[in-house]
Order: sequence, then C-alpha cells, then structure tokens
Amino acid sequence: MKIKPMMLIPPLLFAGLAALFYIGMGRDDPRALPSTREGGPVPALTLSQFRDASAFAVEDLADGDVVLVNFWASWCGPCRAEHPQLVQMAEEGVEIFGINYKDDPAKAQRFLSELGDPYQRLAADPTGRTGLDWGLYGVPETFVIDGTGKVVKRFAGPITAGVLDSIIEPAIEEARAASN
Repeated sequence: MKIKPMMLIPPLLFAGLAALFYIGMGRDDPRALPSTREGGPVPALTLSQFRDASAFAVEDLADGDVVLVNFWASWCGPCRAEHPQLVQMAEEGVEIFGINYKDDPAKAQRFLSELGDPYQRLAADPTGRTGLDWGLYGVPETFVIDGTGKVVKRFAGPITAGVLDSIIEPAIEEARAASN
C-alpha cells in the first residue's frame, strides 16, 4: 500500500498539538500570570459605595501604610476558600481593602455576615471597570500595595495557608521595607 501525502496530515497535526500541550504543562506555576501592574502605581478606581462601608480612593492607597486590595464576590467558590486567611490577616493587623466584583449587594452582604468581614474599607465594582483597569483575570485576586501607592505584588487565585506564608507575607514585608 502506498502512503498518500494527505494521510500524513492527521498524525502530524496530532503530534504538533501533543507537543504544545506538553510544553504548556511544563510551566512552573499556572497562577503566575503576568502582571503589568507590579512595580507601577495603583491604577484608577471607578467604584460604587458598598452598603454603608467607607469607600476608598487612589489617595487612600498611598497614605504611608501597606494595604492589600482584594477583589472578591459571593458567587466565587475560591473566594469562600480564601476567606479564613483574610480574616486571620485582618486579626493580625494587616489592612485589607475589599472590592466586591460584579456581585449582587444583598448576596455579598450575606457572604460577609456568614464568614466575617476582614475589610477595613469596602467598595463595589458592579460594572467591572476597575477590574479591567487593574488587569484582573478573575476573582479572587489580591494586590499588595506599599505605602507610596505602588503595586508590589499581584496574586491571582485563592490565598491558601501556603500561599500566605510563601507569597503574600514576603510581599507585605517587601512593601513595608519600601514604605520606610
């Protein structure tokens, strides 16, 4: 039987796709998404008031204190998983500003009533405009901001105990050193 050139196309396509998948799976950390925000100033905030909470502005992120900005939503399962770490950090004195992302305000309020409210300041991003300006991939996403208003670290995904120890706390220390 003679092999026709057209018969080689499917196996070659399969081999090419398999090679791409193999290379893609070899990436170090799939959550290590690139961020154009790290090292630069905090972007614009286009926020709405969330219930009776104290909203915040860009100037509040450059008042000399290290701040975490956490994008979250009540419909987000990973947000629920990371919430105990946020509560723990708040209890330890870490200042956390929350941005409720594209959420129903009543459901968001129930989420906080049920799990606790770790946020010192809280606002809503009902249209997702601020999320776009900040380069958000999804929720949860957390940004460590130094006292001058510079983004030190962006972390996409839920903050687990391991992530808290290996990524967030070192970034907070780096931000504190840069703020002094």
